[in-house]
Amino acid sequence: MKTTTLSPLLAVLFILLLALAPAWAQPPPGAQPPPKAASNLSSIKLPKGFRISYFAQNVPDARELALGPDGTVYVGTSGGGSKGKVYALPDKNRDGKADAVIPIASGLNSPNGVAVRQGSLYVAEINRIIRFDNIAANLRKPPRPVVVYDKLPDNPWHGMRYIAFGPDGLLYVPVGAPCNSCEPEKPIFGTINRLRPDGTGFQNVATGVRNTVGFDWHPQTKELWFTDNGRDMLGDNLPADELNRAPGPGSILASPITTPAMWPTPSLSAGKTPRCTPSPPTSWAPTWPRWA
Repeated sequence: MKTTTLSPLLAVLFILLLALAPAWAQPPPGAQPPPKAASNLSSIKLPKGFRISYFAQNVPDARELALGPDGTVYVGTSGGGSKGKVYALPDKNRDGKADAVIPIASGLNSPNGVAVRQGSLYVAEINRIIRFDNIAANLRKPPRPVVVYDKLPDNPWHGMRYIAFGPDGLLYVPVGAPCNSCEPEKPIFGTINRLRPDGTGFQNVATGVRNTVGFDWHPQTKELWFTDNGRDMLGDNLPADELNRAPGPGSILASPITTPAMWPTPSLSAGKTPRCTPSPPTSWAPTWPRWA
């Protein structure tokens, strides 16, 4: 299978939201509290002609967003147990500010991924995908969720799912590597997959993907483009993270014995040959690519 990788420096048509720190980072003992939110906004560097303001506040652990046809923004979160909530942020007058913050589900297993299709809200937990039908008309009294697919691994390492519907009408869902750097025993790990909206037809799209945190499709070619975060514990500048594309189902993006950017894992790569071209050595935790 042909392998393809694109350097982030060549992706001039992409808008990438950059994570400011690793998701797993914790402040050391005695560390000063983070600056207030207003200071955070004012410190964000924007391209010429852009501006930034609050759409909503007090949405704990917010992660992936999905926009409904009526302007409601749905928010997946990274919380687990009682913290595992999904929120709706309606904006009926379309003024760019949420009218309310409405919890529509709680007690879920890190319900990170959200996607909207034909009036239904799809939510990806670590181990399953569920669906809330006719959600926009029932934000205050959401229906009981329908289980769409419940065969995803329950391993929490890289277990938060970013989901989206592709131009083919199928739902795409990744399964990250269950480790920092290893050869997974099960082929489901380190993949991007797709399935029909009813949960049938589960199919692999790409293999060798350590941890993607978002994807989008080229508006002309319809090819899948996605980010991939490299392994940890090799210093601040290595390995490189990636922006990749998958030409079609079954694409092989990297060998499991090397990092996604092909910087070898010493304990696994002896005598092995990488199967894709490395990106430049920079670590920047890219998320959510979008074609503009």
